[in-house]
Amino acid sequence: MESEVPIGRRVAYWRARRRMSQQVFADRLGKSKSWVDKIERGVRTLDKVSTLRDIAAALRIDQALLLGEESRPADVTTRVEGVELIRAALSAYDIALDQPAARRDVPDAAWLTRSVAHAWTSYQHARYPALIDLLPELLAGAQRGHARDPGAGRVSLVEAYRVTASLLVKLGETELAWLAADRAMTVATGDPVLVAAATVQLGQVLRATGRAQAAGRATLAAAYRIGQSDLDVARWSLCGTLLVQAALAAARHGDERAAAARADEAADLAAEVGDGNDHHHTSFGPTAVALARVAVAIELGTPDEAIARHEQAIGRDGWRWLPPEHRAAHLIDTSRAYLQHADPVNAARVLLEADRTAPAELRHRPAARSVLADTLRHPDAPATIVALAAMLGVSRA
Repeated sequence: MESEVPIGRRVAYWRARRRMSQQVFADRLGKSKSWVDKIERGVRTLDKVSTLRDIAAALRIDQALLLGEESRPADVTTRVEGVELIRAALSAYDIALDQPAARRDVPDAAWLTRSVAHAWTSYQHARYPALIDLLPELLAGAQRGHARDPGAGRVSLVEAYRVTASLLVKLGETELAWLAADRAMTVATGDPVLVAAATVQLGQVLRATGRAQAAGRATLAAAYRIGQSDLDVARWSLCGTLLVQAALAAARHGDERAAAARADEAADLAAEVGDGNDHHHTSFGPTAVALARVAVAIELGTPDEAIARHEQAIGRDGWRWLPPEHRAAHLIDTSRAYLQHADPVNAARVLLEADRTAPAELRHRPAARSVLADTLRHPDAPATIVALAAMLGVSRA
């Protein structure tokens, strides 16, 4: 394959195609002939985007071609079609209108339980295309199951809405995510635990739509409400996750004191829960709180603190126990901190690690692709990020 050819040999090939001697090529680059010779023989490495850009310009070729990568934009068509099917499932009112279709093909409770569990597993392993395919049928089935037996079908429907909202936030479909979160809150009403669980996604949606203050109020109220009852470890996880959401909302709003206070409260609960748990699909524990403190520091514009906290957090045993989605999302956030710190090399490094951990994070999240583009634009970004960007169809523009 062309991509397996060393980059120096590709430089030599295209230089020859342009009928340039090493000396002429070196003069155009402002380098020595010896430098060009070492590049072509692989003695020197090309590790800066700016140098690659200059070489590609001198050779009159695209950087992706120089790297042996064809530009292959991510297939967004399938994703868009899948989101429209999810929209249709969320917008169906056949049950409320008592249409015949709503009374048939009602799945049994066991199927719904298994399907919800499968949906959450798909989400936490960042299998977003598979989850997009799964959700329309799950939503329709959960809605019909709840209509037939509201008591037995309540949990499955709330969980189906929760995972749908989480996915849609990832995909940048915030208004549709709002609908899913609102539906979850409505169905959960009357059950404090279900309300607390649904409020986790409500907080995510509110922050994503620029309503940080509303997110803080909602998540903090839900945390303190559930915290008033006798807590078991599962409720500790919910309460702590809500406090984390409140901390992130406070940071987004620029309230450093409130963000620190909420994170400290969450840390106290995390010490009781411990790492390696996933109560209510929260992955809450000391490491999750440590990662949240990194996100808080990034929001507050303190990249030095964020980077220091990141390096401590990934050294924890609990780091390996977090779901791939959680780890990859954190790495993408951390790349923003490195960019704030004017360190594109490490920004690229953690983006590449995120891509190895959960490829769909970069392939399907608009926010992640934006960070990749920002890294690519930096003149000192390493060549490795150009190859990844070319593969994903991300440009500097």
